[in-house]
Amino acid sequence: MTARPPSSAKRFVFVAEPPSVGPERLEVSVPEVLDPQYGMYIWPSAVVLAQYTWFYRSSVRGKTILEIGAGASLPGIVAAKCGAKVILSDDAELQNCLDNCRRSCQINNLEDVPVIGLTWGKISPDLLLLPQIDVILGSDVFYEPEDFEDILTTIFYLMQKNPHALFWTTYQERCADWSIEALLYKWNLKCVHIQLETFNADEEQLAGSSLPGSHTVHMMIITLRTNITSVT
Repeated sequence: MTARPPSSAKRFVFVAEPPSVGPERLEVSVPEVLDPQYGMYIWPSAVVLAQYTWFYRSSVRGKTILEIGAGASLPGIVAAKCGAKVILSDDAELQNCLDNCRRSCQINNLEDVPVIGLTWGKISPDLLLLPQIDVILGSDVFYEPEDFEDILTTIFYLMQKNPHALFWTTYQERCADWSIEALLYKWNLKCVHIQLETFNADEEQLAGSSLPGSHTVHMMIITLRTNITSVT
């Protein structure tokens, strides 16, 4: 029997800036597994996306939200705690990542959050059976360039079914020449870049953690090119 890799739970505390609407404070914990499968780490981009979700918590309440490549699931957990109907997903072939999503739900007493396997670029029964989606979350999904096309294939499929859906995504700058603009155009998608200071994320330490640190993280919202973009 193979031993499970050691894991620990990281605690994040989101605090509202006055004047605020809704809860003043939210505390969540998510497991981080010390495993070669990097999808289960808590990356700087995840904390920034979770901060955006918290900042717009009044907008996510009651919305149906899908997190792709969820891993530790921090943004999705925050959305669920803020009253959204959340579905967590990760690669259908990575059972350890899906189990980690379930552990995140258990730790935060979220019994009604489904966890499904969605492999980017593939049409599966779980993908076909998804309900109407309002917002898609994805932190650092644009990590391996060879995956970009498959990710956008999946996003385009979801937005064809949900024309008014928004894809909130963050990514860590690893190469100054990195761009997905050409791929977005190919898939009839467009993006708006969101400045971190507009949602109080332009700091090295967010939600009581040491992340994002000195890493450069960007936030953008992707929509169908034929739609009018809205931030929330």
